[in-house]
Amino acid sequence: MIAKKGQNNQLPSEIKVNFNELRILKHLRQAGIQKSFGFSSGYPFQLIFRLIFTQRNWYRLLESNKADGLPGKDAVYRFLNYPKFAWRRFLTALSVFTIMKVSRLTSVCHTKVLILDDSSFYRDRSKRVELLAHCFDHAKRRHYKGFRMLTLGWSDGSTFLPIDFSLLSSSKEKAKINDIDSTIDKRCSGYKRRIEALQTAPEQIPGMVKRALSNGIDASYVLMDSWFTQQPLIKALTDQGIDVIGMVKPTNQRYRVGSQWVGLRTLYRLSKPVTSHKEILRSIRTTMANGVPVKVVFVQNRNKQSEWLAILSTDCTLTERKSFVRTA
Repeated sequence: MIAKKGQNNQLPSEIKVNFNELRILKHLRQAGIQKSFGFSSGYPFQLIFRLIFTQRNWYRLLESNKADGLPGKDAVYRFLNYPKFAWRRFLTALSVFTIMKVSRLTSVCHTKVLILDDSSFYRDRSKRVELLAHCFDHAKRRHYKGFRMLTLGWSDGSTFLPIDFSLLSSSKEKAKINDIDSTIDKRCSGYKRRIEALQTAPEQIPGMVKRALSNGIDASYVLMDSWFTQQPLIKALTDQGIDVIGMVKPTNQRYRVGSQWVGLRTLYRLSKPVTSHKEILRSIRTTMANGVPVKVVFVQNRNKQSEWLAILSTDCTLTERKSFVRTA
């Protein structure tokens, strides 16, 4: 592994080139991720990063014959858990710098988008992890212990880069297994992230998108699935000047057609058939109950051709095909 001498200069060449090109250690320092004594902050960061490619955990590494000169397990855990390190600031700075380099390689005509995703983060064997909660995996239809991982990514159609994330616990006392560590300084970044973990995804998303845009990340749309395509969130995002494209399901959300308010199934029947594309069935321009004008495109369900899926876009100038391609 990395020797103690020349701590920041002994990564494998294929990793070292990327570290240098993306100025990762510089972004660490600028985010305030520094140690006042002992190993430099770049040293444990590189060690942890390299573990991904060796397919080992820290315990196995310390048990191996390469453990001499490595920091102890406690030192590494303190580095990872130190609540005053601004990891979000580091990730944002690295993302902005990487996007700037990637954008030079693609045409300016490529549409840039932000993509929201939420996945399950399992910790079934854990007992004392802070803010551990009982969660439900909708894909596997089962309960588990752990968190939900809310991720915001950027894409130009060729590249995907994660730019922000939040581990979500639960605000429900019955679902929470452990609470926030009462000894953490309430003024630090770590405490703020813990408070965020108790919020819902729709409460966090506007702030995540706002941070991305305010840091100069270029994007014209936010893409999301049906879990997030709800009217209050759509309004909060369009108020920031960015359009939304997302799948929608039949719920109690209402859309205005003429003088009547209708649900999604009725909206399908009232919409105009499209004959120019075999996978696009119908489309219609309408207005949501919160006053946001939208275009809804109905496409054929590839998994069950007797059914349709609905794609909503707040950019009413998009053609049916472009709306479909953005989410395909």
